[in-house]
Amino acid sequence: MHADVLVVGAGSAGCVLAERLSADPECRVVVVESGPGPSDPRVMAQISDGLRLPIGDASSVVRRYRTTLTDHPPRSTTIMRGAVVGGSGAVNGGYFCRGLPEDFDAWQLPGWSWDDVLPHFRAIETDRDVDGPLHGTDGPMLIRRVHEFEVGARAFVDAARELGYPWLEDLNGSSPGAPLEPGVGAVPLNIDRGTRVGPGGAFLGPAAGRQNLRVLDRTDVTRLRIERGRVVGAECRGPDGDVLVTADRIALCAGAIGSAHLLMLSGVGPARTLTDAGVPVVADLPVGTRCADHPELVLPVDWPAAPGRPPLEAVLVTEDGLEIRPYTTGFGAMTGGPGDDPEDRPHLGVTLMRPRARGVITIVSADPAVPPLIEHRYDAEPADVALLEAGAELAHDLAGTGYTARQSFWSTSQHLCGSAPMGLDDDAVLDPQCRVRGVEGLWVVDGSVMPSITGRGPHATIVMIGHRAAEFVSR
Repeated sequence: MHADVLVVGAGSAGCVLAERLSADPECRVVVVESGPGPSDPRVMAQISDGLRLPIGDASSVVRRYRTTLTDHPPRSTTIMRGAVVGGSGAVNGGYFCRGLPEDFDAWQLPGWSWDDVLPHFRAIETDRDVDGPLHGTDGPMLIRRVHEFEVGARAFVDAARELGYPWLEDLNGSSPGAPLEPGVGAVPLNIDRGTRVGPGGAFLGPAAGRQNLRVLDRTDVTRLRIERGRVVGAECRGPDGDVLVTADRIALCAGAIGSAHLLMLSGVGPARTLTDAGVPVVADLPVGTRCADHPELVLPVDWPAAPGRPPLEAVLVTEDGLEIRPYTTGFGAMTGGPGDDPEDRPHLGVTLMRPRARGVITIVSADPAVPPLIEHRYDAEPADVALLEAGAELAHDLAGTGYTARQSFWSTSQHLCGSAPMGLDDDAVLDPQCRVRGVEGLWVVDGSVMPSITGRGPHATIVMIGHRAAEFVSR
């Protein structure tokens, strides 16, 4: 099987990239996705319900990884990534806040300034609540906000206002000339009347009938085939056995963990790490050496649970770079549990949006079935810990009149990114057009490419990256 472009991973960026590339009828696009497609009614039932997170023990649409959050003392947890057409955008809480203008300014990369990315943010969305020059009106992603908050979110918003935080009409309303101040506001959600409008359904679904687009679901890419400095194909394992898909160009869109792991399995990564794992070195690049995520302290609170609501309706952003989130139910209820555990409480999340700490993703075996080692190292920077602890103190006041928040515990926003970052120097994994340095014909297009993590959750930015990078891969 041969393609002009092979897209590895039908996640939030991959679905957008495949749709954009296949809009050219002369471009043959093959998408390989390890998870199932939405044709199975059980899969569709899980990924379309925007009022729950289909990541519980019974989920058939996620892949689980173990990670170490902190080292002193060691704290481990399981993180989930969407393993389905649509990727993590098919299983998340619908939060669709854009990266901020200052995030892209900090990247200092040609082609990625705010003026460069804003047209792509506008192109991917239809904002049902806010119009004007910052917002799209005919994009596939439908964006709405909650206007009548549930009890806990209302108590949280009222408490924030009483503490002097202003109401923010539009959390996606920041611009270089008018940056958003600290305040509280309704979360832009890609949830339309209870239905999650993810990139799989919004972008790839409508393109499925194109003759030049083929999606191979339930198919793993085990290794890229690289010959004389150029990628020529991908070794795959699917329902019918092993198959080699050759391609003129390959774009890895398997997410920060999946893309980094596949690069290293294929010989692209830190030379010493690859050698220790028994992988021949093709390109000595710092894959997985400086990842970032949003650390989160979680405080259960005694608000009444609000099942049948979006998991997150409002957030507070502070002058210290914290985002404080009033989750509407306990984790068990969010993920479809029975809802009878008295300890499964709604909770506040205190999240550091521009952490200094960096984690690592390390290959430990040449066997594709052996997952990489993931370490978040959230406590590596004392200043990060101090900011989070101060935020946890503030969160007690934000529980609202008559409500009490409990002791905090460590968690994560599951926003891992930056495992194959773009950059201008030779130490970067990618150039500013998402091309892998030292390997012709190979791109990475997903959250891996971010040189630094955005000051908002990354999902909207990752969808934008898929749209932005299409012109790079199509050349």
